[in-house]
Amino acid sequence: MTDKRYNETTHTDKNNYEYITIPNDENKVRIYTLKNGLKVFLAQNFDAPRIQTYIPVRTGSNNDPSDNTGLAHYLEHMMFKGTSKLGTLDWEKESELLSEISELYEQHKAEQNPEKKKEIYTKIDDVSQQASKFAIANEYDKAISSLGATGTNAHTWFDETVYKNNVPNNEFEKWLKVEKERFSELTLRLFHTELESVYEEFNRAQDNDSRLVNYELMDALFPTHPNGQQTTLGDPDHLKNPSMKAIHKYFDEYYVPNNYAIVLVGDFDFEQTIQLVDQYFGAIPYRELPKKTPIIEKPITEIVKRTVKSPTTPRVQLAWRTESYGSNEAILADITANLLSNRGEAGLLDLNINQTQKMLWAQAYSVGLKEYGYFSMVAVPKENQTLDEAKDMMLEQIELLKKGEFPDWMLPAIINDFKLQRMKALETADGLATNLYDTYIKGRTWEQELNEMDDYSRFTKEDVVAFANEFFKENYVIINKEKGINDKLLRVENPGITPVKINREDQSEFLKQIISEKTEDIQPEFIDYQKEIKTDLIKDKKLSFVKNKYNDIAQVHFIFPFGSDNDRDLGISTQVLQYLGTEKLSPEDLKKDFFKIGVSNDFKTSNNQLTVSLSGLEENLEEGIALLQNWMNNVQPDQEIYGQFVETVLENRAAMKKDKNSIMKGLTSYTKVGGFSRFTDVISKEELENSDVEVFTERMKKLFKFPYQIFFYGKDIENFKGYIGKYVEDESLQIPEPKEYPEPETIGNVYFTDYDMVQMEMSKIGRGNEVNTGNFGKINVFNEYFGRGLSSIVFQEIRESKSLAYSAYVSYSANSELNHPDYISTYIGTQPDKLQIAVDTMAELMHELPQVPTQFENAKNAALKQIASTRITRTNIFFNTLRLKKLNIHHDFRKDIYQQIEALSFDDLKQFYNTEIKPIDFNTAIIGKKENLNMYAVNQMGTFKELSLKDIFGH
Repeated sequence: MTDKRYNETTHTDKNNYEYITIPNDENKVRIYTLKNGLKVFLAQNFDAPRIQTYIPVRTGSNNDPSDNTGLAHYLEHMMFKGTSKLGTLDWEKESELLSEISELYEQHKAEQNPEKKKEIYTKIDDVSQQASKFAIANEYDKAISSLGATGTNAHTWFDETVYKNNVPNNEFEKWLKVEKERFSELTLRLFHTELESVYEEFNRAQDNDSRLVNYELMDALFPTHPNGQQTTLGDPDHLKNPSMKAIHKYFDEYYVPNNYAIVLVGDFDFEQTIQLVDQYFGAIPYRELPKKTPIIEKPITEIVKRTVKSPTTPRVQLAWRTESYGSNEAILADITANLLSNRGEAGLLDLNINQTQKMLWAQAYSVGLKEYGYFSMVAVPKENQTLDEAKDMMLEQIELLKKGEFPDWMLPAIINDFKLQRMKALETADGLATNLYDTYIKGRTWEQELNEMDDYSRFTKEDVVAFANEFFKENYVIINKEKGINDKLLRVENPGITPVKINREDQSEFLKQIISEKTEDIQPEFIDYQKEIKTDLIKDKKLSFVKNKYNDIAQVHFIFPFGSDNDRDLGISTQVLQYLGTEKLSPEDLKKDFFKIGVSNDFKTSNNQLTVSLSGLEENLEEGIALLQNWMNNVQPDQEIYGQFVETVLENRAAMKKDKNSIMKGLTSYTKVGGFSRFTDVISKEELENSDVEVFTERMKKLFKFPYQIFFYGKDIENFKGYIGKYVEDESLQIPEPKEYPEPETIGNVYFTDYDMVQMEMSKIGRGNEVNTGNFGKINVFNEYFGRGLSSIVFQEIRESKSLAYSAYVSYSANSELNHPDYISTYIGTQPDKLQIAVDTMAELMHELPQVPTQFENAKNAALKQIASTRITRTNIFFNTLRLKKLNIHHDFRKDIYQQIEALSFDDLKQFYNTEIKPIDFNTAIIGKKENLNMYAVNQMGTFKELSLKDIFGH
């Protein structure tokens, strides 16, 4: 890959707007700066008639006042609550009550007497009830979803708060109207119910093992800087004592056009788009930003050791502080991290620890922040290893770097891999838009970003060795994550709020105007798969081809029409292969050879399909295929390596039994289909230990003698056809018959597993009727209207009205294969003391489908707009046909779904609900701390049974 330097050029468009481009920028990004300081990043992408939008604000938790931490994150939540025009029935009356609530919160914050604080909060709750009568919840979400938007969300981090939407291009001006409205003023509507949702998010984070370790790590790395001293979710005492005035002040100071940007990547005209952005956002006034005194951290001059405990598997993490993103030190730290760990391919940790199975897992990475950053290494030791031993093994790899004991080819190969990964990322609208907003947040220019790979390329092996010797000293932080009771849990208690009544029927004049404004409809385009996919025969193998119109990266997929149902041990066989080489090439040599040519390999086993894939520069793909087949056809069995592999597999299984997410996955599987399932039907410990490795290697050697088809995604199909034939063997083996797994009825059982955590998580699962493609349009609208998304009825009632959970949904999932049942699932993660009301609320909602005509029409139109503005591109063109084939569909089925939705009435949806969902008995899965379990609530749901980990995992 050739390098080139980029330099800014200034232009003026036909409407006299000045903008910057970077010559030779393949994405042709334009950067405008409006008179009020607003930066606008525009780039075209014609994959679909849609626009990926981001509004990144250069502020986050690092700007929280020290006595109001969590403020930036809470403000992000409140940005979805509307304004004086959006979300209100009578702003004059509502605003008086909101002012009163604001004053009460100031009294509440100042009051030290606990009993008097409770009295004030009771008054807050009372006035909030009065104010809620004038509030229309979720109007922002209704407005945005009415446009056919997808991906509506936001996030807050150290130095950023980013607002996200993907909208059809014909609705772009409406999107601008809505966003201009919410960025013009802040309205703290339904404040105390949303605050309760933030409490839920905080408590949910307490059950996140990674967050606990990261908080400790950052606190030790940055003892004075906000990077380590102010978490995004905030201090629990500050969450209990918020200040509406402080939030308004923060908004006024930081949410100014000279401190945020608009990033747009999609199908639009440059000149028209910048005019519209200026029309709506150009009038928002420029304001000076608050002056900040830089916080300078003292150098770390010794080893800083911390310990945290939780029920999960032990691990150890090391970290060294770096200078800020873009600095030479940050670049060298990133290069060094990739020399150690490059996507599991050929780094020193990858080869010397992971490949040789000396530990369960080890990885290095670097994080560059706006101020400072850090280099980190993480290791999960085996059961017979101590955390100190794991630490020492990682430090041994650092010593190899210091001595320059890594091959000369590795550094240029890493730089080429960086370029390859960037090429992949920038080809999509979202990938480019994400890169643009991240560049803005970090205070860098697009020119600097495009030149970054040149900045990386100028460092030599000698530079890296010198850096390693200077940088890696006994000046690091070490976090030992031990197995045990977490003594650092900080529970934020429910202050006691009265649920507000949600107004679902009314609409503000602003929303009515948005919905009533007619735009020229985007006409849906349904793909002709036969036209888009070229097919041929190579010997007896079907070859399918889709042209890559974007870059020089190619993919080849060998797709076998059988999976773990046909051969339970197929997945294990592909895993064993990763640790074995050939007579001439060690497994480490194979990893290196793939990495040198920039080709990655991937083995994916599902219940009915195995896919072996290669991806990389098209010019190197044949070399990758030759290497793959040489490896698979000539793999050398090694019983000693296999023994280490078995040990690793068994330790990973033990680790899963300590991990909350894995336990919940297994519990959910048990709740859905019982104790015998694909989840539990795995090769046993005894079988693994007593097997000969050749049982598994023979599978790999014979694999290409089974039936399969080939899919090629690239540019030059004729060249590919010219060489692929010599890698195709004659078919000589038959596919084994698949094993059948039961799909029993759900009959009202409740399954519980004990786990030490703050929240309770509850999922209800019901088996529906066999999949019926005639219902897909109804399912689409049902999920949009009732169960999923920010404007759904479930979200409104569970979170907006009663603040019962941070996350709650109901989802109807159509089966992907004919002759199998659909499943309906519900989910709530909540505090134990709320479980009863959560159960009652969900049962009430599911008893009868609520009828809200405006919301139904909104959901229906949103679904139609999403289909109309979606285009199937790239490899999805082919892989969609594989998915549809399982439903005996051979055309673009979105056309049928679109027609179903067009003709859908609420009575149709209600009949679907009454027929397909209402009669179902649900089984229930609950995970949480047993002493906190509300048995009265549980017994209402059905027959209770506590499951052991052996029940759940089958071993």
